[in-house]
Amino acid sequence: MKIPTLHGYIDRRILINFTADPKAVERIIPFPFRPKLYKDKAIVGICLIRLKKIKPKGLPEFIGVNSENGAHRIAVEWDENGEIKSGVYIPRRDTSLKLNALVGGRIFPGKHYYAKFNVNENDGNYHIDFKSLDGTELLIDASETKLFNDKSIFETLNNASDFFENGDLGYSPNKNKFDGIRLKAYKWEVKPLEVLKVKSSFFENEEIFPKGSVTFDNALLLTDIEHEWKSEKSK
Repeated sequence: MKIPTLHGYIDRRILINFTADPKAVERIIPFPFRPKLYKDKAIVGICLIRLKKIKPKGLPEFIGVNSENGAHRIAVEWDENGEIKSGVYIPRRDTSLKLNALVGGRIFPGKHYYAKFNVNENDGNYHIDFKSLDGTELLIDASETKLFNDKSIFETLNNASDFFENGDLGYSPNKNKFDGIRLKAYKWEVKPLEVLKVKSSFFENEEIFPKGSVTFDNALLLTDIEHEWKSEKSK
């Protein structure tokens, strides 16, 4: 699927990251992908992103659209032309914008589920929850902090930042292929978040992830980022 380059602004992006049993992850990701491991663990998570003024690059900003979005992501790698490539496989996308749900998988890469989002942000505190039409739910309560989670598998904020910055290419299932899209952020600067509560019905579904196979690791915050989305060749 080839789309025009899209331009806009990431008003807020929260990355909620978990470690997972690679064997559990292998069962749910399709060929040609395989889990990208970090210290023998698979890395999975949720991206909660508020987009503003999204429109084809070069067109006036007043035609752009705004939305809240949630993407369940799995860090993956694959072989391509004799090289190992890496990115994220996105089994599920949820959106507050009915237009995204309508055109996802047709005009925009990947099927999008329409969801009701509830967002409350002030003084560095964040509450976000959503529930989609098929019952998928997510909730997070978090606060900005200067200290990165010292129990994280990544050990330092820089290590985590580098890992997720390199996951700028995402593939989403669409019928019998995988639509690719790359995020080109004009800057990349993450801050740590202290997570007070997090729930994901997707990662807590024991039919997909056996009990104990997924463990919360860390959360990161990015704000005020001008960016582009560029279509990549489908797989």
